Amino acid sequence: MKKPLVIALLVLAAIGAGWFGWNGRDARQAKDELTLYGNVDIRQIALAFDASGRIAELRAEEGDQVNAGSVIGVLDTRTLELQAKQAEANVEAQRQTLRRLRNGSRPEEIAEVRARMGSAESDVQRAKRELSRVIRLQDSQAVSVQDVEQARNVSEVAKAKVEEVRATLRLAELGPRSEEVAVAEAQLSATEAQVALLRHQVDLGTLRAPTDAVVRSRLLEPGDMATPQKAVFSLALTKPKWIRVYINEPDLGKIQPGMQAQVFTDSHPDRPIRGSVGYISSVAEFTPKAVQTEELRTNLVYEVRVIVEDDANVLRLGQPATVHLSISAAP
Repeated sequence: MKKPLVIALLVLAAIGAGWFGWNGRDARQAKDELTLYGNVDIRQIALAFDASGRIAELRAEEGDQVNAGSVIGVLDTRTLELQAKQAEANVEAQRQTLRRLRNGSRPEEIAEVRARMGSAESDVQRAKRELSRVIRLQDSQAVSVQDVEQARNVSEVAKAKVEEVRATLRLAELGPRSEEVAVAEAQLSATEAQVALLRHQVDLGTLRAPTDAVVRSRLLEPGDMATPQKAVFSLALTKPKWIRVYINEPDLGKIQPGMQAQVFTDSHPDRPIRGSVGYISSVAEFTPKAVQTEELRTNLVYEVRVIVEDDANVLRLGQPATVHLSISAAP
């Protein structure tokens, strides 16, 4: 009777030792590791045109990977293109006008004015001779008083013509005034600015991806009217990517930024993804209105972001994830 009793006591002792050893191991693991649960989170962009107009073309679909600077949408800018070409023609006309003013009169133009000057002076001499002849004939009453007055008027007109041509020759030799050149320069600058504005408006009709991203949603279609206030695409950034988890207030002191972590998902339970603690909120969430007891303080939670290195791009927005933090390996 005593021998079976001793054997039974030894078996119970072995079971008890194993049970205490196993629970001790679990306790040590619990102290060395912290497990948190959360979801994958990324930044998103609501991308819209900077100009208003009718959409002519969209070059991306949901799920497409787009690179920074790639064109993913185009507005109908044909009217602006025609206006820009018209303004460019005006620029060329203004440029030629300014060049003509800066160059001044051509030698051929000055020579032409001088020839007109010589012709006008010849007319004056001829008119003077005619007036003298008429005055001599007046003494013999061979001409009337009206003939004398007419000859005098012709002589005065010829003299005025000489002064007019002389002034024209002076202006041709001096060239344009500096004020006229300044006005032409200002007009050219204004026309060039108009061309630049129109070209900028044409460029605003092109929608480019601001960074590498994945198209989450295509919110408009070709033919729709676009405005700067109406998003065309919803983009999800591929980097950075993090797991948003919440930690209880008693465990808050166990973690710190830079702590290494391993992230597991249900779809890849045997392929952990490396990460590190990047952000710990300084404000509690889900806080009771009146925190009075120690039990209520344990309900306080703080947001933590675990930045992951998802080079294979296996994590998706909103996907559940489990985060294991090694407390013993904390920096």
